[in-house]
Amino acid sequence: MGEGKGSTLVHLLVVVLSLVAFGFSIAAERRRSTGHIEVDALNNTYCVYNSDVATGYGVGGFLFLLSSESLLMGVTKCMCFGRPLAPGANRAWSIIYFVSSWATFLVAEACLIAGATKNAYHTKYRGMIYAQNFSCESLRKGVFIAGAVFVVATMVLNVYYYMHFSKATSSMKTNRKNSTVGMTGPV
Repeated sequence: MGEGKGSTLVHLLVVVLSLVAFGFSIAAERRRSTGHIEVDALNNTYCVYNSDVATGYGVGGFLFLLSSESLLMGVTKCMCFGRPLAPGANRAWSIIYFVSSWATFLVAEACLIAGATKNAYHTKYRGMIYAQNFSCESLRKGVFIAGAVFVVATMVLNVYYYMHFSKATSSMKTNRKNSTVGMTGPV
């Protein structure tokens, strides 16, 4: 491990897990459920939906991003419970990137789980009375794309957070090694 750079394996895992979450988000957007109206023999209207694969992709993206964030927070002990950070620019940037990455993480997870939930919801039968105003519920375009954008933002912010966090903790170690208090004179 290079001085102050952090573990390359942690960087790699955070990026790979985030990119998989991004891929699932894009796949979910491309495979959103859409429905069309059908009429049965009794003249009841109902919706017929294509595949529901997007829900699984959305949940997959949610879980991979959650894994990435959990890994990083576990390694850094959520910045609050581990070694103290050395005062200076790296500590300030660590805090800024930590807060920013959590904000984008929460938005990304909200988009992914809301998209998956809404995509899984399908209207069923409606009687003849409602036939004029009948439409098949479907997820709006762009919900999973918004999630994908925030996944990438979270990934970038997490990489910078971990980089500055590692520098701030490693400089604290070197400060401790070099700070010896000599209370006795030469012997």
